[in-house]
Amino acid sequence: MRADPLQPLCIRMHDADNVAIVANDGGLPPGAVLPDGLVLRDKVPQGHKVALVDLPQGSAVLRYNVPIGYALKDIPAGSWVHERLLEMPAARGLESLPIATVKPPAAAPLEGYTFEGYRNADGSVGTRNILAITTTVQCVAGVVDFAVQRIKAELLPKFPHVDDVVGLEHTYGCGVAIDAPDAIIPIRTLRNISLNPNFGGEVMVVSLGCEKLQPERLLPPGTIQIVDERSVADVGISADAPLDVVCLQAENHVGFMSMIDSIMQAAVLHLEKLNARRRETVPASELVVGVQCGGSDAFSGVTANPAVGFCTDLLVRAGATVMFSETTEVRDGIAQLTARASTPEVAEAMIREMAWYDAYLQKGQVDRSANTTPGNKKGGLSNIVEKAMGSIVKSGSAPISGVLAPGEKLRQQGLTKGLIYAATPASDFICGTLQLAAGMNLHVFTTGRGTPYGLAECPVIKVATRSDLARRWHDLMDINAGRIADGDASIADVGWELFHLMLDVASGRKKTWAEHWKLHNALVLFNPAPVT
Repeated sequence: MRADPLQPLCIRMHDADNVAIVANDGGLPPGAVLPDGLVLRDKVPQGHKVALVDLPQGSAVLRYNVPIGYALKDIPAGSWVHERLLEMPAARGLESLPIATVKPPAAAPLEGYTFEGYRNADGSVGTRNILAITTTVQCVAGVVDFAVQRIKAELLPKFPHVDDVVGLEHTYGCGVAIDAPDAIIPIRTLRNISLNPNFGGEVMVVSLGCEKLQPERLLPPGTIQIVDERSVADVGISADAPLDVVCLQAENHVGFMSMIDSIMQAAVLHLEKLNARRRETVPASELVVGVQCGGSDAFSGVTANPAVGFCTDLLVRAGATVMFSETTEVRDGIAQLTARASTPEVAEAMIREMAWYDAYLQKGQVDRSANTTPGNKKGGLSNIVEKAMGSIVKSGSAPISGVLAPGEKLRQQGLTKGLIYAATPASDFICGTLQLAAGMNLHVFTTGRGTPYGLAECPVIKVATRSDLARRWHDLMDINAGRIADGDASIADVGWELFHLMLDVASGRKKTWAEHWKLHNALVLFNPAPVT
């Protein structure tokens, strides 16, 4: 039943919680009377917490039945509970964690769902048919951007079955300690993005010539793996074929336009091969979905992320792959994650990734509390503990079947199906970049405060946590999960809506708003290696 928008409405996540969030647009004024008779002592903004009982100094403040903080002073019932009144709990240690203790009954397979995708010679399936131009170093970015605009204007209309041309530009490649132990992370990230399923195996590289990251180091022989020999002739790639590189410092380039001409000539060969491809019906199990949240608020863990979690379970039942990430956001829920690991080995891999990131933050003298942004706090999230609880629910309830280190590729690690933890920083664009490297062919992004985030390399479905955001950003949000808080839809309703929209977007039957407006943010390589 739809909630009366004129009546005070608060949402409590667990029966044991001693706070609830205000759901009404614009918040509630002091004196407002909640359905249980509690009278508000303060004005409480939308998404912020109200004390349901008296909270003595030092007592635990519970949301999701988890202590998200400890009262710094007595907080009377009906008061606004915000970050300045809370002491954040210490980080959960990485010792004595529950290891693979949660054993849910096997969910019934979800069969009969398909989409129209592009089969690749390496066994993967793309949801788009895109020519990607890989760059080895930032120095060539301007030239590649100029060439891409020319290709789109002059060549792409001649190849109607190719969706787009993108330059894989980045800030790496030179001026870095290329042989440092952690340099493997940005190198393998760029390598694996170049092999993303949406690019059809057509690898084209633009190099400057003098950079540390030489093309042969980025994409050594044998990088392209062919598992279905029948499709080699169809897509025209070979594991033994020489790497297609346009080197700007080559002696045959006399003037800027000769560089552009070389790039365009090389592009034609790849466009011809991509243009010969056609969509075919494939099972929903070929989806590789990355889930992420950004510009989060207190509704993220109430509406959008639970709906995504419901959809995650549907995808896993259909045999698909779902990746959830954002190490700094889920770190405070590590006990929940290790308990859901399918095996002790998976749990230990998650612990290793969390320990690596703890050490990384310590090396940079950064506290985990820095993750919660001013916008998160304005949206009602008091600290990273509260944010973590709402972030984790995107992963649904399925067992976690594998772990990827930053920049690793699913297939190279033998991970092809199920729920995967892909370790990434929480930054929207670094997370999206690393999920692309892992093999993502479809992206789901939830937001409460709002962000025009998008990727040129992969469709991004945007889910609003609040109806107010969905109304204001009506031509940027693809799904309004705020209807859950309004009482107009259930978590399951929105989860199924998202599932069906995924199949339509993956098939090319529908475009996301980000695709419609061509809102494409730059890729950001995670580079923990020192700069020289």
